[in-house]
Amino acid sequence: MDKTDKTVIDPELKRRIRDLIDFKGGGYNEEDVEDIIHNALKLLTDVENRGDVRVIRTAIRELRYSFRLFEPYAARRKITIFGSARLAPSKPEYVQCVDFAQKIAQAGFMVITGAGGGIMQAGHEGAGVENSFGANIRLPWEQSANPIIEKDKKLITFKYFFTRKLTFLRYSDGIVLFPGGFGTMDEGYEALTLMQTGKSRLMPLILVDKAGGTYWKTWDKHVREHLLRDQLISPDDLNLYQITDNPDQAVKWITRFYRNYHSQRFVRELLVIRLKHTPSPAAIDALNEDFADIITGEKFRVIEPTPEEREDNSYLDLPRIAFGFDRKSYGRLRELIDVVNGY
Repeated sequence: MDKTDKTVIDPELKRRIRDLIDFKGGGYNEEDVEDIIHNALKLLTDVENRGDVRVIRTAIRELRYSFRLFEPYAARRKITIFGSARLAPSKPEYVQCVDFAQKIAQAGFMVITGAGGGIMQAGHEGAGVENSFGANIRLPWEQSANPIIEKDKKLITFKYFFTRKLTFLRYSDGIVLFPGGFGTMDEGYEALTLMQTGKSRLMPLILVDKAGGTYWKTWDKHVREHLLRDQLISPDDLNLYQITDNPDQAVKWITRFYRNYHSQRFVRELLVIRLKHTPSPAAIDALNEDFADIITGEKFRVIEPTPEEREDNSYLDLPRIAFGFDRKSYGRLRELIDVVNGY
């Protein structure tokens, strides 16, 4: 982005935008809203094609509505379930998904699915509508929401896949994939790519086969024999996903992921990891020794909330550790989370 797009604004235009915000009564994040209005006005001269402008208009509407819808449930962790819309209730994968969703809801999580049939309906059936979100997509043949979620206020229907995907990943604390077609593969690969590159926070990503099934085992073989063998991915990238044919194991992996680990954020050159329990000095020494390969700059240490976190009021009651992360070894960082969950 050109620096002028962000920093230069005509004083008179700025005043009028400010007046408009005041006329509306003000509210949250006023400076950011001011910037959005400023950039929206630039469309009058920068983008001539009406279709392009409509993409921006619709994307903003969809994201604003979805963010508002999820906000009241921010305190509850959520698991997104992906899988085929074509699997009938009689299929073992459907039955497995109902079982998984029921047990993950009992563990305190909510469930997000694409709101269609098959695995998506199974997720809502297991979790119950009170614990479910639906993120439907408008398709040429008008995919309708499944009967469990279709009348619930926690159903959203998107026009664009990219706004729908953003919503899935922004609000997910874990992803579980059952067998599916191109869409399931697309969603799984995107989640892996975003975690691998640090564009999404790390979370459990679990691939569930039917009992004795080979769907994900065959996929994993392809990854190892082509992507890994040809050095197209790092060996540590294999830590970003887990495979099982047991819904109970999937639930266990998710709940264990949050046993001690809570969340993370970058503060300048430090990666701050928030925990439920403070590691002992011996544990900190072990982290510095065992994960020296991903440290750049400061070593692991226990810290107090940073000024940036205090400004955002970000989980100030939680203990935290911090270190200089190399910002590329996310598979190793995933291993680190498993280690701190053992404390």
